[in-house]
Amino acid sequence: MKKIFFLLASIISLPLFAQTTMEKTTKKIEVTGFAEIEVVPDELYFSISLREYFKDEKNQKDKISIDGLEKQLIKAVEKAGLSKESLSIGSVQGYRNWTGKRKPQLFLESKQYILKLSNLYKIDGIMSEIDERGIEYANMQRTEHSKIVEIRKEVKQKALQAAKDKANYLLESINEHLGEVLEIKELDEQYYQPVYAANMRMMSMADAAPVEDSNLEHQKIKISYKMMAVFRIK
Repeated sequence: MKKIFFLLASIISLPLFAQTTMEKTTKKIEVTGFAEIEVVPDELYFSISLREYFKDEKNQKDKISIDGLEKQLIKAVEKAGLSKESLSIGSVQGYRNWTGKRKPQLFLESKQYILKLSNLYKIDGIMSEIDERGIEYANMQRTEHSKIVEIRKEVKQKALQAAKDKANYLLESINEHLGEVLEIKELDEQYYQPVYAANMRMMSMADAAPVEDSNLEHQKIKISYKMMAVFRIK
C-alpha cells in the first residue's frame, strides 16, 4: 500500500516540478512605458447664479422676479448662437434680503444655472445682456473633452507601445531578442483638468458693447498613463 501511495505522489509531483523548473528558466524582461497627450477642452461648463432683488430695497418694493431674469439669460444664450438645451438648472434656493435693521418680510429666490460652451469668450456677451443687479456670481465650473474616452484609449496604447520599444532597444544592446508578451498592467493615470478663475466684468445693458470671440486657446487638459509589460526573451 505504501509503494502505491509513493508512486501516485511521484506522478502528481512531476508536472508541478516541471512547471516550476520551466518558470525558473524562462528569461524575461519587465519594463514600463509612459505616454501623455494634451488636448484643448471643447466642452466648457460655466456656473451662473441669478437672484431676485427689490429695486426699492429699503421699502422692499418693485421686486425683479427670477422668471424675468431667467428669460433674459435664455434670450442672451440664443443671441450668442447657442441652443436652449445648452442651459440647465443646477439648483434653486431661497433667501431673505436683510437691509439695515428692518426684518425682511419676503423670501427671495435664486437659481444656479449650468451653461455649456465651446468658446469661453462668449460668456462676456451673454452676461452683458442680463440685469447686473440680478447676477450673484458667474464662474467656470469645469472643462471636458467630448472624445475623452477615445483619448484615454489612445494614451494607453501609446504607453504600451513605449514599453515594447524600450524592451526592444534594451535587449538589442545585449544581443538578445524580444519574445511574446507575458503580462500587461496599468500602473497609473494622471488626469489634469485646468481650473479657471474667471473675473466677470459686469456692466449695465445700456452700456454693453458687442464682445468679439477670442482666438486664444484654453488651458489644455493633460492625460497621461504608465503601463507595465513583461516580455519573454527569446
